[in-house]
Amino acid sequence: MKVTTEDALHIAQLARLRFSPEELEVLRRQMESLLSHFSQVSELDTTGIPPTSGVLPLVNVMREDIARPSLTVEDVLRNAPDREGDCFRIPAILEEE
Repeated sequence: MKVTTEDALHIAQLARLRFSPEELEVLRRQMESLLSHFSQVSELDTTGIPPTSGVLPLVNVMREDIARPSLTVEDVLRNAPDREGDCFRIPAILEEE
């Protein structure tokens, strides 16, 4: 696919990037090369391949969500530098505008 200098400039502006004329020409040629490679991929026969297929099988690696005993409130708050009842007490962080 042919990429014009105007196309490259438009994409650079969308990305909020500034290029010198020489850099813009390099970008234009690189985009043209990428699009050429993409067109080669579109020539592949993908008949019978589901759209979401991948190289690796997808497996859920998360453990079962099973309730089990945990720490007591006293154990959790034992090393707290400051507490108020069953809660951690922290200094107030207020920002002034």
